[in-house]
Amino acid sequence: MLSNSLLLQSADAMGGGFGMFLPLILIMGIMYFFMIRPQNKKQKELQKMLDALQKGDKVVTIGGIHGTVSSVKKDSDIIVVKVDENTKIEFSRSAISSVVSDKPAQKSEEKKSAKKQKEENKSGSDKKSSEDSEEKKDE
Repeated sequence: MLSNSLLLQSADAMGGGFGMFLPLILIMGIMYFFMIRPQNKKQKELQKMLDALQKGDKVVTIGGIHGTVSSVKKDSDIIVVKVDENTKIEFSRSAISSVVSDKPAQKSEEKKSAKKQKEENKSGSDKKSSEDSEEKKDE
């Protein structure tokens, strides 16, 4: 009898029925922000990429085939990918997993050249400062 009354008092102290559902609501909110929302965002980005496909883009299919888009048939959502000199394969638009760009390679080359220029400028300024200090010593 005493234990029942204690349980009833603790349930009233938690806020009744709402207090019992609060952890469930929090778990659902966490699942939405960490699982559902990022998946929807990724799906939208993939759809944008597929809609922006055009002739000349380098692509990778979900099967791992690398090639260049030779034509896009907008009416039937079919993309013709040139794999080799004489080999062209038709794919569904949804079979393209990613578009490969050469921009990261170009950016890394630009960074390397910028780094070399900085090093040359530093070495040039170091030589000038050492020459200036030698001239001061001679005076």
